[in-house]
Amino acid sequence: QVQLVESGGRLVQAGDSLRLACAASGRTFSSYVMGWFRQAPGKEREFLAAVRGSGGTTYYYASSVKGRFTISRDNAKNTVYLQMNSLKFEDTAAYYCAASLNPSYVGTSYSIKDRYDYWGQGTQVTVSS
Repeated sequence: QVQLVESGGRLVQAGDSLRLACAASGRTFSSYVMGWFRQAPGKEREFLAAVRGSGGTTYYYASSVKGRFTISRDNAKNTVYLQMNSLKFEDTAAYYCAASLNPSYVGTSYSIKDRYDYWGQGTQVTVSS
């Protein structure tokens, strides 16, 4: 069983930066593929970014956030981060981290929600215009 706890969400102004964190349990955190998603009211949960952690770090981003958002991980702290810059009103959403225990999928398929085995409860980010 893997538990994920997100933190860092809050009310910010457009143009601000914010860093979210997701703390994970589990002794083999470095082998998990970790992802960030978000969900706005009335919309589908949307993939943002994913990162491998075993045998070298590889990153995947949604085109909508590439260049503004950066995913990173600290395996010593069992934590994955999402740095968000130049926030926009449309970034307002609940942000979720997720863990995939299967590292064998083709990289781009980690944009699919079903690739993940565990999810956090989410942290709310609200961007005022």
